[in-house]
Amino acid sequence: MTFRNITLREGSPLLLGAVADNRGTNFAVFSSSATKVEVCLFDKRGQTEVARIALPEYTNEVWHGYLEGVRPGTIYGIRVHGPYEPDAGYRFNPNKLLMDPYAQSHWGSLTWCPEVFGYQLGHPDLDLSFDERDSAAFVPKCVVTEPELPGWTRSSLRVPPSETIIYEAHVKGFTMRHPDVPEMLRGTFSGLCEPKVIDYMQSLGITSVELLPIHTFINDSYLLDQGLTNYWGYNSIGFFAADPRFFATGSIIELKSMVQRLHAAGLEVILDVVYNHTAEGSELGPTLSFRGIDNESYYRLLPDNKRYYINDTGTGNTLNLTRPRTLKLVTDSLRYWVNSIGVNGFRFDLATILARELHGFDEGCGFLDSCLQDPVLSSVKLIAEPWDCGPGGYQVGGFPPGWAEWNDRFRDTARSFWKGDEAMAGELAGRLTGSSDLFNKRGRRPWASVNFIAAHDGFTLHDAVSYDHKHNEANGEDGRDGHSDNRSWNCGAEGPTHDTEIIELRERQKRNLLTTLLFAQGTPMLMAGDEHGRTQHGNNNAYCQDNEISWVDWELAAQEHNRELTRFVSILTRMRQDLPVLRRNRFLTGGGDEDTGITDVRWLTPSGTDLTSEQWSDTQMHSFGVLLDGRARISEIRKRASDATVLMFLNAYHEPVNFVLPETAERDRWILLIDTHLPLPKERTEFTTGEEYMVTGRSVVVFGLEAEGATRQVLMDLEAAIYLAAKQKELPPPT
Repeated sequence: MTFRNITLREGSPLLLGAVADNRGTNFAVFSSSATKVEVCLFDKRGQTEVARIALPEYTNEVWHGYLEGVRPGTIYGIRVHGPYEPDAGYRFNPNKLLMDPYAQSHWGSLTWCPEVFGYQLGHPDLDLSFDERDSAAFVPKCVVTEPELPGWTRSSLRVPPSETIIYEAHVKGFTMRHPDVPEMLRGTFSGLCEPKVIDYMQSLGITSVELLPIHTFINDSYLLDQGLTNYWGYNSIGFFAADPRFFATGSIIELKSMVQRLHAAGLEVILDVVYNHTAEGSELGPTLSFRGIDNESYYRLLPDNKRYYINDTGTGNTLNLTRPRTLKLVTDSLRYWVNSIGVNGFRFDLATILARELHGFDEGCGFLDSCLQDPVLSSVKLIAEPWDCGPGGYQVGGFPPGWAEWNDRFRDTARSFWKGDEAMAGELAGRLTGSSDLFNKRGRRPWASVNFIAAHDGFTLHDAVSYDHKHNEANGEDGRDGHSDNRSWNCGAEGPTHDTEIIELRERQKRNLLTTLLFAQGTPMLMAGDEHGRTQHGNNNAYCQDNEISWVDWELAAQEHNRELTRFVSILTRMRQDLPVLRRNRFLTGGGDEDTGITDVRWLTPSGTDLTSEQWSDTQMHSFGVLLDGRARISEIRKRASDATVLMFLNAYHEPVNFVLPETAERDRWILLIDTHLPLPKERTEFTTGEEYMVTGRSVVVFGLEAEGATRQVLMDLEAAIYLAAKQKELPPPT
């Protein structure tokens, strides 16, 4: 590629990054303290720098210029001149080729070597020294992208929050071993939207696919030295570009097509995003982008010694969203992914950091306010991971209205209850009803609580019932990494076993936990593979395992006992969608309605009576019932609903417990829907008020109360789906 006919013009400071049109490309780079910014153009292989052009204008802290003749597909980087004074927060070094923070496409990868550091490795003054070697041959570069595709329109797909079922998956790991995905497409965006893959996700009944980070990320040198890699991708270096490793074609059209195909199948796309830190690390890290462009603006530095970084993330640095230009970078990035790519929402890694002002966590901070007032961002799903390792970092329930939050207390409580811990019944009751103690304020709804049993960080569902202790030996840290408090129970043997009683108990515990998850008020989140027993062999921190430890095992999924679990999950998701009482849009209170005389939720003893305060305080209580009355009104409109009523018996005791079917005001025929002692009931079984039902030790039983009219038909259709799945051993059709 030659650039003999480039004409340099003033350009515009308004659109940051490289913005192409039919004549050339406008380049604009923010830097408040630089003295010069240069755009470096490379040949088609990205190896040889063939032109270096200083941007001629500086407007409102933005360096800009228009390069007529520079077309889409051009590989480029930037060099930024300015003072190198680490003690004052300045780390400019024009010898280091930098990635444009607004680049929408990247080329190449990082080669770890002394040249990529702004200082001289091994120098006695460490990062106070200055390195004059050129890094261009060893760092990722940027690519000028095509203008917006003509005719592109953002999909109108939007699943209501109360109906959302999230499925957390990894783009690569989900299809790397999938037999129906062509080998060349495995691990890519194209592979994720293959027809058989989409059919499978539809059959599960999930509504929204949440992808682990897809932004361009860096592999840590210490992992590469051990033959490992940063598989999860929580080490971003570009917030506008998808990592080249996830493309089969290298074209952004592939990513947009994936989103469109998932939307066409009724599936939302949510991105897990990492705006709390970057891959440049601490003061001893490499100079790849932000550090060399405007270190003092982009990062939080110690006020009394700006050589060092505030490390609330545990990764070496923290982005400074109190600075307007950094906040703009993040919100511009979010809008890009919604408007240009079409995603439906975001899960924010370590979101507490994003809401931390100089005085601490602030729900009225600039970032949260920006999302709330923005017409684009306020219309999509915003999910916080509400904790970090900084001061006051645990903020579950602390985010403002409009946000949902990962609720780790749901995970811990459900696991503890089902492994038989004391004093967990009352805590579980609160989690089953949407964790109102955390979220019922300022008009927030139960869907604000994102409930999960397992996620990428921690044990899989199978491992949570198969291991008492983490087994992270493959990570190379002598087992020091990963959480030790997993609330797990191996059911009598550590890891794999041939003991049929232990195996059956583990399968039942999986069904118990999944039923608890999908029948709780709030937003349920499943982790990919948990529906068919995916295992990481006891590794609860597989962030560095880009191999069979982390990839979904589709041969395992094909085994009959695992297919039974998959069918069970698909029935649970269908029940959740068909029975509105399982996903109310208002918090259940347990109080009687003066107008209708109906109680929305009742807590029952095994004898069918209402639990008393004294019984709730019994630390040895391991069994109770929950009655969700479908007639309870669902809004302040003084009119009762007409939905089906659901009854659950939960028995975490190791022995069977007889439960009495409770009295109801109008109806008395209870239909058995689920008994986790068995994968699925195979025939219609009904009971009347006052009858006893023996609930096996460590089991959940679910009944529906037969009604007249439309609700009766819903229940009959649901029964038919359950019995068909049990008899034919096939996944039920998607609803």
